[in-house]
Amino acid sequence: MNTSIHRRSALHLAMSAISTLTLCLAVGSAHAQAWPTKQVSIVVPFPSGGTTDVLARAVGVELAKAIGQPVIVENKPGAGATLGADYVSKAKPDGYTLLMGAVHHTIASSVYKKLPYDFQKDLAPITTVALVPNVLVINPNVPAKNVKELLDLAKAQPDKLTYGSNGQGTGQHLIGAQFESMGGVKILHVPYKGSAPLTTDLLGGQITMSFDTITPVLQNVKAGKLRALAVTTSKRSGALPDVPTLDEAGLKGFNLGTWFGLLAPAATPTDILTKLNTEVVKIISSAEFRKKMDDIGAQPIGDSRVQMAKQIKDDTDRFAKLVKDAKVSIE
Repeated sequence: MNTSIHRRSALHLAMSAISTLTLCLAVGSAHAQAWPTKQVSIVVPFPSGGTTDVLARAVGVELAKAIGQPVIVENKPGAGATLGADYVSKAKPDGYTLLMGAVHHTIASSVYKKLPYDFQKDLAPITTVALVPNVLVINPNVPAKNVKELLDLAKAQPDKLTYGSNGQGTGQHLIGAQFESMGGVKILHVPYKGSAPLTTDLLGGQITMSFDTITPVLQNVKAGKLRALAVTTSKRSGALPDVPTLDEAGLKGFNLGTWFGLLAPAATPTDILTKLNTEVVKIISSAEFRKKMDDIGAQPIGDSRVQMAKQIKDDTDRFAKLVKDAKVSIE
């Protein structure tokens, strides 16, 4: 009798376990099958017109075709790109609100004394879309034809020359601070909310220079409206092959660029994140998308979620030291 009862109990437990497993699999399958059923938003933490915005729109157009749902871009600029990141970190984790993040966010983790979110804990990586070199450009009216002449000019006029950035604590800000430190000069930092207003003032002569990504300044450089003196990465850019690196120009070891990638709220189901990674990597790997990237001076990436997470961690650690050395801090 007891043996029979034990057998029935064991059978009941086994059936319960199978039911639970089946339910879990069904829920996971439902996620994959149900998503997406409506519009997806990609939040850009800068105004329209900059590299982040251009990349988000390029991905959005192709992603909409791939998933059969509209994909829109929402610009939420401010606070050195942290407002947009905070918005997405607190959004419903259902795969319908994404962030086009950037290296700026790994820098902000060290620059801002208090942030309302943790970039590594509150956002889940999807894939790195592209790497874009930054370029030192000046208004053509500035009497400097190369980096040495610009440094000589800055040394002769401490805090008289100005450089614009996409905001406090962004990549451009830190690159400018690093340029000051390695060049032994003092240049006044002027923060903007994005590349579009920055470039407008640079063209108008309101600021002397910027260290923006190549994308928003490339056409103006080619048209002679801006003068490119150097790129900030260790290798020259295919978009501006005749422009030397800052390392070649005398600032040995200078190597800072900007990556851009998609992220979602941390609690987004893994199957949705995996599907997003698969679809976006396909887009990035296409010949059409790569041609678009070549045209704006970007290097397409399309890595795994694990690889992007490692990039974020490594950059957060690396920039923490640079931020400390450059003494950049924001309340």
